[in-house]
Amino acid sequence: MAETAAKKKVYLGTGRRKTSVARIRLSDGAGKININGRTLESYFTEEKDKNAVLAPLKLTEMASKLDARILVNGGGITGQSGAICQGMARALIHIFDETAKNDPQGAESPAGGMIKKLKDSGHLTRDGRMKERKKYGRKGARRSFQFSKR
Repeated sequence: MAETAAKKKVYLGTGRRKTSVARIRLSDGAGKININGRTLESYFTEEKDKNAVLAPLKLTEMASKLDARILVNGGGITGQSGAICQGMARALIHIFDETAKNDPQGAESPAGGMIKKLKDSGHLTRDGRMKERKKYGRKGARRSFQFSKR
């Protein structure tokens, strides 16, 4: 008789930046990060983008304790890394919120302190800057056609 495998607890988070949307699934593991079926190193070539993805995990010291499966689409590379950063922080909030509820100290527990760290570092804040839409009667968002008096 085959034994059923114990279900892993999965924590979800969604992050957005510009037109990028990232869906994050965090589970217990060895620290593997899978983005759209590729590794972190093969998906992001620039160091700043890799650091943006790992920043919430490093801040909470969970980089080697959690596996992340990430689906991201839309936007460019930097927008996607920003969306992943926010989604990762939101998923970590769920983890620490659950631990804080089980802890008798509540918000004063180490888990509550991690939530404050994530908020203070700005990983939970959505970057609201987006491309301005093109207006009718103009060449772009603000640029108008050259005016000719005669």
